[in-house]
Amino acid sequence: MPIHFGTDGWRAVISDSFTFDNLRIVAQAIADAVTSEHWDKSGNGGTKPDPKKIVVGFDTRFLSDRFAGEVARVLAANGFSVLLSQSDSPTPAISFAVKHQHAIAGVMITASHNAPRYNGVKLKGAFGGSALPEQCRRVEVYINDNEERARGPNLMDFNKAREMGLIQKFNPLPAYFDHLRTLINTDIIADNCQRFVVDAMYGSGRGVIKSFLQGTGCDIAEIRGEMNPGFGGIHPEPIAKNLGALASAVSSGMGNFGVVTDGDADRIGAMDERGVFVDPHKIMALSLKYLVERRGLSGAVVRTVSTTRMIDRLAKKYGLKVYETPVGFNHIADYMMQEDVLIGGEESGGISFKGHIPEGDGPIMGLLLVEMMAALKKPLGELVSDLLDEVGPAFYERVDLRLGRPVAKAEMTEFLTKQAPKAIGSEKVNEVSQRDGVKYIMADDSWLLIRPSGTEPVLRVYAEGRTHEMVKALMGYGQKVAESVV
Repeated sequence: MPIHFGTDGWRAVISDSFTFDNLRIVAQAIADAVTSEHWDKSGNGGTKPDPKKIVVGFDTRFLSDRFAGEVARVLAANGFSVLLSQSDSPTPAISFAVKHQHAIAGVMITASHNAPRYNGVKLKGAFGGSALPEQCRRVEVYINDNEERARGPNLMDFNKAREMGLIQKFNPLPAYFDHLRTLINTDIIADNCQRFVVDAMYGSGRGVIKSFLQGTGCDIAEIRGEMNPGFGGIHPEPIAKNLGALASAVSSGMGNFGVVTDGDADRIGAMDERGVFVDPHKIMALSLKYLVERRGLSGAVVRTVSTTRMIDRLAKKYGLKVYETPVGFNHIADYMMQEDVLIGGEESGGISFKGHIPEGDGPIMGLLLVEMMAALKKPLGELVSDLLDEVGPAFYERVDLRLGRPVAKAEMTEFLTKQAPKAIGSEKVNEVSQRDGVKYIMADDSWLLIRPSGTEPVLRVYAEGRTHEMVKALMGYGQKVAESVV
C-alpha cells in the first residue's frame, strides 16, 4: 500500500504496512522535506528555529520506543541533531518541546486513538503544532521521488550517533509543566482541593495530571496507567462505550468525577459525579464560558464542522467571532497562529486555548476542568446542567460505518448535495454546507453531517438536535443515506 499522510500524519497496521523498512523510508523523506527550501523555516513568535534540530517522541504502543529510535537513526545519518524523548510522552508535550527547543520539526510515533494493531507518525511544525498540509504533501513527494530513484534511507548506528552527540535523550515534561503553570491556576485548585479519578487509558498521558498537581492537596486516583500496549483490548479513544472502567471507579467512590485522555493524550473526555459521560462538546462550551466569565478573556472561537453549535450560541452572547473549519486540528491551528483566538476545538476532544500551543491537549483541558470546579465550587454535573439551561438543550450522536471500499469524497459530496432533503423530521433544512463532507443545518440549529474519516476506513455520521426525537430523525436519515453511498 502507498504511504499516505491523512488528516494528522500516517497510520498503518503494525507488521503489515507499518514496518521498520517503511518507517525508515518515511523518516528519510521527512529529512529530505525538512532540508528542502520549501519547508517553512520561519518558526513562531519571532525566534528562528535551528534548521538541523528535530524532536522525536513516542507513545505506549507496541514497539513505539524502537520505532522512535529508528527514526532518530535516520535523522542523525542525515546530519540532524535529534532530541529523543527518554520515555513515552503525551503528543502535546512533544509538540511543546519542538517550539521550546527551537527545533525545525518534530516526529511523534503514535496512532493516537486508533486500535492497538495500528501505529503511526505525526509530523510537527516548528510552531508547536501539526505540520501544515503542504509540509505533509512535501514528505509524500520525497517518498515517491526516492522510490523512483531507488534511493534508500541513510542510516547510522544508534550508539555511534549517541557518542557523537547527534542523538540526545531528554525529558520533555519539566518544561511542559513550567508552561502549564502559566495557564492553570494551581492556587485556586489548592484552595479547594478536588478528589477525582484520572483514566489514562493505558496511553502516554499516564501520570501527567497527577504529577502536575502534586503538592496541591488534590486526592487523585489514576486507573489504567500501567504499560499495556494492547490497551486492554479497546480503542484508546475517550468515548462513552470505552469508559466502563472510569464509570465504575467514580461510582465506587474513588473520586467525585473523572477526566480521561486518549492513547497519546491530545484528546480529553470527562465523567460527572453520577458516572455520566461529559463529551468534548460540553467540555469546550464549559471552558469557553469559564474563560470569558471568570478569567475575563476574549478572542475568536474556532470549531470544526462536527462540533456543537452551543459554541455559536455562547459566542453570540459574548460578542465573539466564530470560525468553522474542516475536521482536523491543523485547520484550527491555522487560525490560532494568524488571529487572536480564545479557544479552538473539535468533537473528538482536541481542544486548546489562548496562550498555549496550537495543538489539542488532553492534560491541560483536564486541568482546566479541575480549576473550573474548584473556582466555581460546583460539581461537574451541575455545571453541565447550568450550561444546558443557558444554551441547550443539545443532544448529540455519532455512528461510524465501516467501509469495505474507499469512498470518493468529491463524488459523495456532490451526490448528497444534489439529494439534499427539504426537511428532516419536523424541521426544515435551512442550509447545506460542503466544508468537510456534507452538513445539513436545520431551522432550529440542529444539524446532520456525513463525511469520510481522514484517518480510518470509515464513513462517519454525526447529528446534533434540540430534542431526542430530532437526533433520532437525523441519525435515521443520515444512516440510510450514508449506507446508500457506501
